[in-house]
Amino acid sequence: MKDIAAKLTHWIKEEIEKAGAQGAVVGLSGGIDSACVAALCKRAYPNSVLGVILPCYSNPQDAQDGRLVAETFSIPYQEINLDQPFDWFVHRFTGQEYDVTSCELTIANIKPRLRMLTLYFLAATNNYLVVGTENKAERVVGHYTKYGDGGVDLKPLANLVKFQVRELARELGVPQCIIDKAPTAGLWFGHCDEQEMGFSYKDLDSYILHGDVPEPVKKTIQALEKKREHKRHMPPIPPEF
Repeated sequence: MKDIAAKLTHWIKEEIEKAGAQGAVVGLSGGIDSACVAALCKRAYPNSVLGVILPCYSNPQDAQDGRLVAETFSIPYQEINLDQPFDWFVHRFTGQEYDVTSCELTIANIKPRLRMLTLYFLAATNNYLVVGTENKAERVVGHYTKYGDGGVDLKPLANLVKFQVRELARELGVPQCIIDKAPTAGLWFGHCDEQEMGFSYKDLDSYILHGDVPEPVKKTIQALEKKREHKRHMPPIPPEF
């Protein structure tokens, strides 16, 4: 993992320079993926990384963990609460107040899209790029919000499955409590990635690397792959007539 960390650091620096940008913005969700990306960006740009904590009716622990990551790697950060703009959109679209117990994805997906807007504003202000946190396991089954947390400039973890991200986290010095934390996109209180997907990351990693999972799990994974395939491609355009 030491070699992978070095190569990813170099790749981030190379891609940002290629774009004519001067640094990186990273959303600090309090999870392992964003912690790894933040640490890599800090290595690539020691003085030009901005961490952003964006609570939106979130578990307070997530913001606390985001601050821990920023402090661990000495990354300057901003914390911007998005409850109020989220409330406005929910009321405008539905005519109702937000129900914090709701698991409705059409409403919950407003959160990562508001975060995307915020990250891009800060990136443009500083001439930075937005560096995303999606790993290969999430990429295969489209486990992210289109034009939300999927709306980024770079995806340094996109070729690493979940257990490899954990190994990378240990190499980078991510706090153990972050490594051990249950994966969640934080779309609602009690949200858990594995419960939403219907299978574990261990099974998903095994499917990606070896195809060796029980048949019911394989069918569930393949159904998600098919349903969300559109997320993995640029919007299609017609041929020239």
